[in-house]
Amino acid sequence: MFKRQKSLVSESKRDLSSPGATRSTAKNDMRKFQSFSQLILSAGPLKSAPAVKHLKAAHFEIEILDAQTRKQICIVDKMMQTSTIHDIKQKFHKTYPKWCPSRIGLQLEHGGPFLKDYITIQSVAASSIVTLYFTDLGRQVRWTTVFLAEYTGPLLLYLLFYLRIPFIYDVKESSRRSRHLVVHLACFCHCIHYIRYLLETLFVHKVSAGHTPLKNLIKGCAFYWGFTSWIAYYINHPRYTPPSFGNRQVTVSAINFLICEAGNHFINVLLAHPNHTGTNACFPSPNYNPFTWMFFLVSCPNYTYEIGSWISFTVMTQTLPVGIFTLLMSIQMSLWAQKKHKIYLKKFNSYMHRKSAMIPFIL
Repeated sequence: MFKRQKSLVSESKRDLSSPGATRSTAKNDMRKFQSFSQLILSAGPLKSAPAVKHLKAAHFEIEILDAQTRKQICIVDKMMQTSTIHDIKQKFHKTYPKWCPSRIGLQLEHGGPFLKDYITIQSVAASSIVTLYFTDLGRQVRWTTVFLAEYTGPLLLYLLFYLRIPFIYDVKESSRRSRHLVVHLACFCHCIHYIRYLLETLFVHKVSAGHTPLKNLIKGCAFYWGFTSWIAYYINHPRYTPPSFGNRQVTVSAINFLICEAGNHFINVLLAHPNHTGTNACFPSPNYNPFTWMFFLVSCPNYTYEIGSWISFTVMTQTLPVGIFTLLMSIQMSLWAQKKHKIYLKKFNSYMHRKSAMIPFIL
């Protein structure tokens, strides 16, 4: 029996080793491969396993803490990715009506800068839960209100001193002494200056829609109104002494004052309507108006003309209060001009050839 099984195995081996058996095996393998290939082609292209995507949350939960005590004030939920800081302030105001949106200051981290109203939640969120710190900014007023209050006061106050109201000056002394030409001219120039300010605030300047603390309005009004009263009191006083060089000094200074006022106005108009190249704003360029050619020399010609106006007014009236006011304004505007000059240097590559911020070749 064992021998018979062994012979069958040996016969099968001979059959497999024969050439006919090899060909039949190869044909079977080829048919299997072709059928497998057709199956693959009919199934379409191979698809890779879908990658795991880290999708941002559809809704955010805003936790608002008190910046001083770090205690939770409220939670604003169901905020979309496109929601802004202004939207959060609106919902915060609905929960706490005593805090209007203009006096709500929100920070991403304690001690950090206040977030602008246009910033979206998606741009500051690291997860679906965002923590913001709340600070009460105090009562706020619009920037337009600030400017109108600062400039209307000096205009009206100067006119009161110019009319020599009885409780300001002695009536008898005022009636005995006649006024010099410079007194009338100074009133005219002063009124022109602040009327231009008011009109530009209303119709030229693109005043920010934002707000500022009420204390800034009080400080600005105290500065402008206080100096105007001091200046007007001396110039319109019955014992006021005319300039040393008489009408020549007054006339030349008045003409220079009007030139600087005109230059300041044209520069402000140009800044309100800057040039554009495609979608990128470029640095304001001088045009056919000669008053705008100051841009070739300085970054902030509006400040240059402003200081020129007050220097001319100082020389025309030859009074100490005007000189002190001019000095303080010059210091403040030089700081503003240098700050803007640095911004222009970083923002505009073609601006590097402009050397000065406010005073040509000096500052």
